[in-house]
Amino acid sequence: MIYVFLANGFEEVEALAPVDMLRRAKLDVTTVGVTGKTVTGSHGIPVTADITAEELNIGADMEMIVLPGGMPGTLNEEASPAVQAAIDYCTANDRWIGAICAAPSILGHKGLLKGKTAVCYTGFEKELTGAQIGSTGVVTDGKIITARGAGVAVDFGLALVGALAGAETQAQIRASILCD
Repeated sequence: MIYVFLANGFEEVEALAPVDMLRRAKLDVTTVGVTGKTVTGSHGIPVTADITAEELNIGADMEMIVLPGGMPGTLNEEASPAVQAAIDYCTANDRWIGAICAAPSILGHKGLLKGKTAVCYTGFEKELTGAQIGSTGVVTDGKIITARGAGVAVDFGLALVGALAGAETQAQIRASILCD
């Protein structure tokens, strides 16, 4: 199961484009409302989460978590005990963590980016404690996938697909959405 966390003030495109890519790949995705069942994005768009943080069952079915950015969504995610517990579980159990925009700062604050290459929204680099700052829109280093922001949200989603479903599925989804 892939859990995508939504907290009030999240960046809508950074959450929903990856959910879309993952579901196109027929992967099991559950959105988790950190601040309630209905969560309002940074642009005023309300989204109904599949479950609330209180309903989250952290355990063996957790293959990946995804942390969208946005403000104050990132701060609300970081303040959530459920998000912190999910990050800790993924780290301890060699599971995937995806974070985009400002959200990689959460991982930086926990010391999870030391010795890794990561990217984030411009201006948040100092929050990626111990990381080497990458130069591309999306970076995978070990089991952590980071991305710069909304402009690469689809590419971020495709990287998540590639991590769990493989390069062939990733290429099929990419081909199905492009108009080349």
